[in-house]
Amino acid sequence: MLLAVRFTDRCCCLHRLVVCFSRRLKVSSPAKPQVSHCVDTDCDDFLPWLEQKAGVEISSVLSIGKSSFGRSLFASKSIQTGDCILKVPHNVQISPDNVPSKISSLLGDGVGNIAKLAVVILVEQKKGQDSEWAPYINRLPQPGEMHSTIFWSESELEMIQKSSVYQETINQKAQIQKDFLAIKPVLNHFSENLFNDISLKEFSHACALVGSRAWGSTKGLSLVPFADFVNHDGVSESVLLGDEDKQLSEVIADRDYSPGEQVLIRYGKFPNASLLLDFGFTLPYNIYDQVQIQVNIPHHDLLRTLKLELLHRHCLQKIGDANSYSSMGNSFTIKEVRSARGKGRGIPQSLRAFARIFCCTSPQELSDLAMEAAQYDGRLARRPLKNWSREIQAHQVLLSWITQLINECNTSIKSLPSAASPLCHLFSLRKQMARDLLTGELRVLKSAAAWLENYCATLATKNYLSDKNDDSETVMSRGTKV
Repeated sequence: MLLAVRFTDRCCCLHRLVVCFSRRLKVSSPAKPQVSHCVDTDCDDFLPWLEQKAGVEISSVLSIGKSSFGRSLFASKSIQTGDCILKVPHNVQISPDNVPSKISSLLGDGVGNIAKLAVVILVEQKKGQDSEWAPYINRLPQPGEMHSTIFWSESELEMIQKSSVYQETINQKAQIQKDFLAIKPVLNHFSENLFNDISLKEFSHACALVGSRAWGSTKGLSLVPFADFVNHDGVSESVLLGDEDKQLSEVIADRDYSPGEQVLIRYGKFPNASLLLDFGFTLPYNIYDQVQIQVNIPHHDLLRTLKLELLHRHCLQKIGDANSYSSMGNSFTIKEVRSARGKGRGIPQSLRAFARIFCCTSPQELSDLAMEAAQYDGRLARRPLKNWSREIQAHQVLLSWITQLINECNTSIKSLPSAASPLCHLFSLRKQMARDLLTGELRVLKSAAAWLENYCATLATKNYLSDKNDDSETVMSRGTKV
């Protein structure tokens, strides 16, 4: 049995025994029963078609309906915890293997699975009703229904300029364009000239469909019809499970459902940054929110070369890690610190180590840290500095970096445009997404700042008491007769 994580281009991971398939959403905290819905008459024939194509029953307890989240799955019968509520065989899943051989043979090694699945979607769209997948392809979201930031206007993107999502959006759009330029000549060779008029806009839409609906699988990525109608609850324990022995994907209910309740699963433990970029929605309160912070050694630092060499030599992060070191700076992921008086879990030890290196003022200090790392586990500057004043200084510097981000985030939230016209529903929706994103990142930053303030205050108190004790011992020593 494989556990599946819904695909995002940031994390598509398959584990040997358990592969997590993750995906889109709409609920944050423990979900309240969703019973307000209407039947989706446009999909009355969808499940019968899919079951006929699969040759087996896929679900006898779920029906397709519409909720405030759009197309959704609802319990059509009572469901008990532990019940298997759907099974989708691999033979009705769409993977990069479905790329027509005429096209696949012309694609270079640089074309990834996202682009390949996007090609499959484009091919089936061009076939229209002649496509064997028409009932599924026709029900995929249209461009106007998708809210990934790659579809945002420049003015809308300005609302999140201080978030890492801004640059990630630019990078993703650039990658899509690069893939398009590589694939367009190949598509032009396809029979019947179906793709002579294919546009970047169409390809971007297809890529966004893959990014928001595909699941990680042993084939790289797979679209799983019917299962991709289910919406996301960040605290649900239900996920899409892949069983390679039985050649199917299934969902096990993590709680009881009454008839008419919306059924929810967890796409993955994604922060709003991932949900917004890859899926096109946010949560008002997301327990998985995090913030990317990038810091570097300034060029005016006289020890810059030595510090960079030391950081490279000790590989502050594992190669390939999201926080890996680069000569341009370090990117770290900060998560919410649950307690200001705890161990600071949420603030990467590697970030604190970087701050210690940053504050070194002599080659000897750097040498001492290198020797200390060699004596222990090889990790650089992971232990508190022996000089308490320098340890406090390092964490105060880190606090100043985070405080600056807090101020920028606060300014961004206050600068969000005022209420638009009721007719501008799209802009109002995206503005709320921007607010959710920034508010979550602000909460994370404030939690880190609170811990750092407490840490520095605690060390300052200990340092004061230690100095006071040293002074007392000195006085006693002077007054003692030998």
